[in-house]
Amino acid sequence: QVQLVESGGGLVQPGGSLRLSCAASGIIETHTMGWYRQAPGKQRELVATISIGGDTSYHPSVKGRFTISRDNAKNTVSLQMNSLKPEDTAVYYCRRGVVWGQGTQVTVSS
Repeated sequence: QVQLVESGGGLVQPGGSLRLSCAASGIIETHTMGWYRQAPGKQRELVATISIGGDTSYHPSVKGRFTISRDNAKNTVSLQMNSLKPEDTAVYYCRRGVVWGQGTQVTVSS
């Protein structure tokens, strides 16, 4: 019954940066956390994960541009997004186990 709330989305130009945050109402220390995204008419896809031990994994399309991190003391997970491209436009969701946040919109456009 944990709740997740994403924030930090917005409109940016190609090449710009955004930092997304996911705040959990419960602890995250004992959970793998993930960021997903879904563009209109597209399937939801995995963007990045971070394990309990801090190991990270990225979708090939964002590797080298995005960085996922966690702050267990604050029960937050972040996604730093650099060198953004129009194809990154989507609603971004945070996940802890079977619990999903409501999502935050990221739009990359000139």
